[in-house]
Amino acid sequence: MESISLKQVSENSKILLLKALGYGSDGEFVLDSKGTKLLDRYLELPIRINNMVILPGSEVILDDNELSIMKYMEEFGDDF
Repeated sequence: MESISLKQVSENSKILLLKALGYGSDGEFVLDSKGTKLLDRYLELPIRINNMVILPGSEVILDDNELSIMKYMEEFGDDF
């Protein structure tokens, strides 16, 4: 499996990716299927499109920060 950094992906492509996964965007934040700002699973902060991360083998969208990624690895392991 090849990892692709979302940092270099255009905002429009990120929005299309979110839509394909059942999410949305208001142009700044990731939105859930009801149109509510999606919160980082671990920090409970709204996730901005320009700082979102989807780890390989997952559809969990997180804020791209060390604490959230570390907590994700603790919960799901790092076999990717």
